[in-house]
Amino acid sequence: VQLQASGGGLFRAGDSLRLSCVASGRTFSRNTVGWFRQAPGKEREFVAAISWGGGGATYYSDSVKGRFTISRDNAKNTVYLQMNSLKPEDTAVYYCAADPDPHIATTPIAYDSWGQGTLVTVSS
Repeated sequence: VQLQASGGGLFRAGDSLRLSCVASGRTFSRNTVGWFRQAPGKEREFVAAISWGGGGATYYSDSVKGRFTISRDNAKNTVYLQMNSLKPEDTAVYYCAADPDPHIATTPIAYDSWGQGTLVTVSS
């Protein structure tokens, strides 16, 4: 599956934004989709994921729980990441990734398809 992430930009602390991940290729509805982020000099870290099994279960990292919401629209082959109450520490390149396994994984190696990333910069 091919993924295209978009929606990044320059924001201020407290702002909101929505990232989009549009997919093409293999049946998107049967992919767990995750969002990861990578800040300069740091490893790629898990942010959130939504499964295709179990009624679209979701899972969030502790750092974004309560502020970010992941959702999917299978008719549009799109997964969204709604990001509220942005903090400077949310600054990173955000990647979406797909995994045909219906169970949510939080490690990058579990995902076999990746988008190109979109940069989110949050100023204080």
